[in-house]
Amino acid sequence: MTRIRLPVLIDVHVHLREPGLTHKEDFLSGTQAALAGGLTIVLDMPNTSPPTTTPEALQAKARLADMKAVSDVGFFVGASTEAGNGYIACAPHTAGLKVYVNETFGPLRIESLRALMHVFGKWPGPGPIAVHAEGVALAACLALAQLYDQRLHVCHVARAADIQLIARAKARGARVTCEVTPHHLFLTQEDLPRLGSLGEMRPRLGTPADRDVLWQHLDIIDCFATDHAPHTMEEKRSASPPPGVPGLETMLPLLLTAAREGRLTIDQIVERLHHNPARIFGIPLPPETWTEVDLDARYTIGDDPLRTRCGWTPFAGMPVTGRVTQVSLRGRIVFQDGEILAQPGTGRVLFNATEETASPRG
Repeated sequence: MTRIRLPVLIDVHVHLREPGLTHKEDFLSGTQAALAGGLTIVLDMPNTSPPTTTPEALQAKARLADMKAVSDVGFFVGASTEAGNGYIACAPHTAGLKVYVNETFGPLRIESLRALMHVFGKWPGPGPIAVHAEGVALAACLALAQLYDQRLHVCHVARAADIQLIARAKARGARVTCEVTPHHLFLTQEDLPRLGSLGEMRPRLGTPADRDVLWQHLDIIDCFATDHAPHTMEEKRSASPPPGVPGLETMLPLLLTAAREGRLTIDQIVERLHHNPARIFGIPLPPETWTEVDLDARYTIGDDPLRTRCGWTPFAGMPVTGRVTQVSLRGRIVFQDGEILAQPGTGRVLFNATEETASPRG
């Protein structure tokens, strides 16, 4: 039995579904899943109901999290053509601005070049502009970020051409970072016959060649992120299954297994779940916080019940080696041997997002 302690682990891309979609997940169940997956900080996306596009919506959402979360939570604000410039006032109290350019659902998609120019020109930071942008849309966002001197973070990169474009932009000095999800690293289109509608996601699963190129560009990938996007099994089995898969509880075991297989190192995992996320998004790190893992524990994903409310995973049946055994948050043991020990409200909301008027963060 080989046990090691990892520092504060951060997932920079989750959808905890509260408010408005709590039949899928909420701040309590989602952050319990985070702790079970060894993650003590998560950054939540704005596509809730109502969407997080104004100071009022951000504050209301943050106060819900403050009462319920068992891990620390930060928030992205969303840009929307329907909500005007409300997102600008949220800037000091968020991890960044989320902009949906490619195929997505709901009121947060920005489709016109003029609207994108406005968003890139007005965002004051300090957090980056995080984009769902693929292909030509990604190229446009890279150009806009340079023209308007913005930091750009590219979410869930899934295609060979996209990671190659980001690599070229970095080589030219562009202020761009990116993340890749476990489902794009460990699944491909060849898994769709097995997964069926459970494999419906955005970006869609790539080819084995896409997956291989992602692994070959590990040095370009700044963060691993789950894009935890739970839907009920009933919704996923429907005639129009919504895109998205859960991932909070499976990311670390999958990465630890890959490390055991020699595909990456523990240090590379820590760099992409700790050092880089904290630096990119200006995340304050809680003291006396760590995740203990048993590097030798062998089991099959799905053997143990999941904490996420949706109760399923696209990785069910996959053998892994590496289990989260204990998690400490600010000196308190909040997870141990499969049991959540934290009470609702143990987690903290980042960036003073619960306050009506708060000092801007550094």
